[in-house]
Amino acid sequence: MNSASEDVPADTVRDENLLNLIGLTRTELTEAVAKLGVPERQQRMRVGQLWRWLYNRGAASFAEMSDLGKELRLRLAEGCSIERPNIAQTLHSTDGTMKWLLRLADGNEVEMVYIPDLDHGALCISSQVGCTLNCRFCHTGTMPLVRNLTAGEILGQFMLARDCLDDWPNPDGHRKISTIVMMGMGEPLLNYDNVAQALNIIMDSDGIALSRRAITLSTAGLVPAMERCGRELRVNLAVSLHAVNDEVRDQLVPLNRRHPIAELIQACRDYPSANNARRITFEYVMLQEVNDSLEDAHELVRLLHGLPAKINLIPFNAWPGAPYECSSNNRIRRFASVLNDAGFAAPVRAPRGRDIMAACGQLKSASKKAPAVKRKGRRANTAGG
Repeated sequence: MNSASEDVPADTVRDENLLNLIGLTRTELTEAVAKLGVPERQQRMRVGQLWRWLYNRGAASFAEMSDLGKELRLRLAEGCSIERPNIAQTLHSTDGTMKWLLRLADGNEVEMVYIPDLDHGALCISSQVGCTLNCRFCHTGTMPLVRNLTAGEILGQFMLARDCLDDWPNPDGHRKISTIVMMGMGEPLLNYDNVAQALNIIMDSDGIALSRRAITLSTAGLVPAMERCGRELRVNLAVSLHAVNDEVRDQLVPLNRRHPIAELIQACRDYPSANNARRITFEYVMLQEVNDSLEDAHELVRLLHGLPAKINLIPFNAWPGAPYECSSNNRIRRFASVLNDAGFAAPVRAPRGRDIMAACGQLKSASKKAPAVKRKGRRANTAGG
């Protein structure tokens, strides 16, 4: 059954000369207020006020910031902005899932998904326009990498979702967005600095204050960045494994040719913040007669032996032109039984948002990489981040 959709015109006029404060660090925000003429003795206080208005209260305009002087609010409005991405389209699934197509200031587009569950929910955020990893089962992987998202564009997705869901803190502290998963378009660890800056603001105790335990970052296996992520961010880690031998994983996840399974599993064993209370999640998409045999299940048990691990079994979510089919329910159940009998938690993820192409592996936008522009005496410039 097709879901209803509503197109929301992205008609906000943006002034590219304005400095968007969303995503700036405290140091960068201090520099911004200094340029507006705020005396040095007041800068720390003003930055604290701005920080709380932006990230604790979700202010959408400087006029709302009542404890800032009128003159400062006018200067902020003249030189700065607090822009979220624009909504180009909103889709509603029959199961309650929502997907937004978001238009960025340069016209590129990304997708963001909200998955409700009883009185809370998870927000799936993108980190890149497109993707460079070309995983064969993933719709995003059919796109070229256009560019990395900035810290402000990553954080802006979260803030926009809160706007749409009326989810800025209530007196009882209830949150409709209780968890974040960096599992949208792109490979987060290929845009580590911007992802880290955005997540650090989301985790900041004086602002949004979402616990690091409520944040999961997914990687296809970019081994060199995994240790840094675990040491600096200490968020939950999800690894897109999808195969138990290099021959199959080389086809499904081409990154495996650079960082094969043995190297990836060792990086998981070394992940700084993994323990029995905070297990690494291994994502395993179930592909008919590709990676779903009982032999594969037993090899997965051997690979993960001794790791604090949870295995999410994901029925393949089809998309136009997909080269695979989903494993049968019987094969998925048998596969899960082997893992469960070995002591692993191996839930079968219930597909959400399939009718609006919002399920795992189905996200894609129409953005394309701009052609290189050749300039005399210079290298060609590209739009890639």
